[in-house]
Amino acid sequence: MRWGQALQDIVAGIEERDARVAEGEGGQRLDRTLARAFPDLSRSRLQDLVRAGQVRLDGAIVREPALKVAAGVRLAVIVPEAVPAEPVAERFALSITYEDDDLVVIDKPAGLVVHPAPGHEGGTLVNGLIAHCGDSLSGIGGVRRPGIVHRLDKDTSGLLVVAKNDLAHRGLTAQFADHGRSGPLERAYQALVWGVPEPRNGTIEANLARSQRNREKIAVVRAGEGRHAVTHYRTVRALGPEVALLACRLETGRTHQIRVHLSHRGHPLLGDAVYGSAFKTKAARLPEPARASLAALGRQALHAGLLGFAHPRTGETLRFESPLPADLAALVRALGDPG
Repeated sequence: MRWGQALQDIVAGIEERDARVAEGEGGQRLDRTLARAFPDLSRSRLQDLVRAGQVRLDGAIVREPALKVAAGVRLAVIVPEAVPAEPVAERFALSITYEDDDLVVIDKPAGLVVHPAPGHEGGTLVNGLIAHCGDSLSGIGGVRRPGIVHRLDKDTSGLLVVAKNDLAHRGLTAQFADHGRSGPLERAYQALVWGVPEPRNGTIEANLARSQRNREKIAVVRAGEGRHAVTHYRTVRALGPEVALLACRLETGRTHQIRVHLSHRGHPLLGDAVYGSAFKTKAARLPEPARASLAALGRQALHAGLLGFAHPRTGETLRFESPLPADLAALVRALGDPG
């Protein structure tokens, strides 16, 4: 492969490298292209760097490892100082809803990152699980994601299940991949949205992919592009003319799916700084207690309140519910609903 001379500038533990994609080498995935250019870095390490915004194509930050790269493009990679590859145990309180020898169901608070990633090397759910479970966590998810079967966004609260051994991991992963078509998998969320949807109950079916304009966002794309995504919603009740409480059930589980689908329909989540920023001015129409409660929320108003699945060893149907956490319950009350 005819790569340009890599530029290496070691400054305070940060290394900068660049290279140009040679003629005849275009059209490949970005992570594969980077792996050929910098063979001393593993492909998984390069994927993490891409997602962390440490890679540029002709000066523009990209965050999608699968992006196809054209010939002649100049690659630039910032390689931070190496950190320990394996998460360390950190003992802190976990809200455990259920636990047995095979799995543990966690009621995750808002603000807790699920697994280590660039910028969040510690203080994650995985760090706490290592301390709680010791060596029993399934290794299938990799050293940085042991036991993790599915995820919730940092600022989404609610229920998720973690596998404690490889049998449980394989069984649970198969159910999530199947999207509940052949089993009892259930995932339901409570969401506070701007406006009252019409129709009150319905299904949003729209493909999702990484936004070409902002690689940190997910966007609705045309049929045939991106990944198929389906969200079913039901209006639980209107909280005045400006806000509604919805129950959302996932038929698929894509990144930011509920947030993007509801925003696409014109009903973004309250407090969603990424997909609902255009609706911030609506807060002025709320009663003063609700304005104060929303300002204090500091996150999207989304809670994973229901999780059901078949136990991977016994086949027994397990079903768990989590009430609205205090911050969302306070916002609902401030909107005039006593609960």
